[in-house]
Amino acid sequence: MANKQPVSVNNFHIPRWKELPNIELYLDQVVKLVNSCLAPYINPNSEDENELLTKTMINNYVKNNLIDAPVKKQYSRVQLAKLFVICVLKQVYSMQDISMLIDTALKNYRIEIAYNQFCRLFEQALICTYTKKDFIDRGSSNDYLYLLKSVLLSCSYKIYSKNIITNQKK
Repeated sequence: MANKQPVSVNNFHIPRWKELPNIELYLDQVVKLVNSCLAPYINPNSEDENELLTKTMINNYVKNNLIDAPVKKQYSRVQLAKLFVICVLKQVYSMQDISMLIDTALKNYRIEIAYNQFCRLFEQALICTYTKKDFIDRGSSNDYLYLLKSVLLSCSYKIYSKNIITNQKK
């Protein structure tokens, strides 16, 4: 069985904190940015599926306190970073779990550090999953990093499995 990789996980890149727009974005802009960065990898067959992120989803995340409400209908870099994280984690985890994971991260690190670490480790987890290489250092003494790596590995396994199953149907 041939394992078709989505777009090319070797080129997968989630914008880091400093690469996120330094200006507030309107809802349409947020949806377009997040979908353009993540959908080819998480929903590689998006023409057959719903969008990864919609306006309605964002409104629900605000209602459920996963992200702060927009100010003057505009979303900040903090809200954008959290939306990237939510879109990855929702592949496996409930909104309640995601909220707890974000809170845990922000208790350990400033948001820009936690977000950059999340992006870097998710990219690594996805590449390791598709190339069948080890990802987790089981000797790690940092419980938070071990948790984060485990969470991201579960997401990358789900994305990989979904992609393989979808490609077998074709």
